[in-house]
Amino acid sequence: MNLSLIDRYMVRSITVPLIGTLVVAAMLLTLDKMLRLFDFVVATGGPVSVVWRMLANLLPEYAALAIPLGLMLGILLAFRKLALSSELDALRGIGVGYGRMLKVPYMFAVGLLVVNLGIVSFLEPYSRYNYEGLRFDLRSGALGAAIDVGEYNKLGDGITLRIEESEDDGTLLKGIFVSMEEDNGRRIAASATQGQFLATDDPSTILFRLQDGRLIQDEPDFATPRTLAFDTYDLPIALPETSSFRERGRGDIIKELTLPEVAAIAYGGEAASREDNLAARANLHFRLVEVFMMLMLPLLAVALAVPPKRSSSALGIFVAIVIVVTYHKINQYAEAAGAQGRLNPEVALYTPLISMLALIGWMYHVIAHRPGGQPIGALEAVFAKFGKLIKKVIPDSRARALAKRREAEEAPAE
Repeated sequence: MNLSLIDRYMVRSITVPLIGTLVVAAMLLTLDKMLRLFDFVVATGGPVSVVWRMLANLLPEYAALAIPLGLMLGILLAFRKLALSSELDALRGIGVGYGRMLKVPYMFAVGLLVVNLGIVSFLEPYSRYNYEGLRFDLRSGALGAAIDVGEYNKLGDGITLRIEESEDDGTLLKGIFVSMEEDNGRRIAASATQGQFLATDDPSTILFRLQDGRLIQDEPDFATPRTLAFDTYDLPIALPETSSFRERGRGDIIKELTLPEVAAIAYGGEAASREDNLAARANLHFRLVEVFMMLMLPLLAVALAVPPKRSSSALGIFVAIVIVVTYHKINQYAEAAGAQGRLNPEVALYTPLISMLALIGWMYHVIAHRPGGQPIGALEAVFAKFGKLIKKVIPDSRARALAKRREAEEAPAE
């Protein structure tokens, strides 16, 4: 086996678990958010189709979280497979060390680091802003409201609409009743067999074309209301005015700014206040340390992938996930503390990074340069004893249950 074959084999071994982990992580994050978005959209009366647009704008944020975790688990599972099948020992026996085997994992790490840097620098800020814009439009009614068939619906001020049937995706409405009341005291009530909404040149007004119905009009100077029957009647409906959404990054929404914009506020003298400067510095370094940490994930994955000899323990997978998630949560706390001025942003964010670099470096040194070394050997021993205790307790409990059952069966009936 030459080195090129080793590289191709490592690519195949890493790609499958990497893609699988990314897909599973994205699905779990998306499904959790999807249910809450459906509830929010239904509560605000907006069209259900906007849920997919909101989810699409959340994907960059989820990708920024899933890519580091997927990279680490992809490399870890690949090396774990090599270790359990004794291929790792065979490779090391022919002179291929861990440093050589890390060539392909670092190709993945550098490529995904560039992708993730682009996401957190430019794509995620714009998608976050678009997501908040959709939430604003839903609350203000700019996306339109869903018309509930068989119920009275409010469309703007003084407009009540009831529809008996809706066909052709809402383009044909049947059994219509509409009531309008204006500020000047004018009131119109109409019923129609069918109708449809039509757009006009004025974006603030739509036409409700009614067919085969009857209309009642009443005004303060009318002695009695007027009624008329019609074949076709166009009823103009003024849409409620909606305020425009705020500008991107306005106020304290620092996460909606791109990385160069945040750097300009942090160190370019563009901060309007000390609070803005602290928030920009904290957010800038939070993004950088989260991305830079990806360069250490291959070492962490290799250090935790190899179980003890004659063991198939999966403790390393659990520990790796805990380490990555805990580091992310510590960074989130450090960012918040730095933005509030309780801690220096640079110190708060780079202290955990340096500590993690030292820990991962030590773990890799143990697995790569100490014969039989296990970075989490003590944990493995504890969990091995705990597993033996569980295996001993379960058969004993089953034996006692069987003994009681036999005693019950052999006891003479009263």
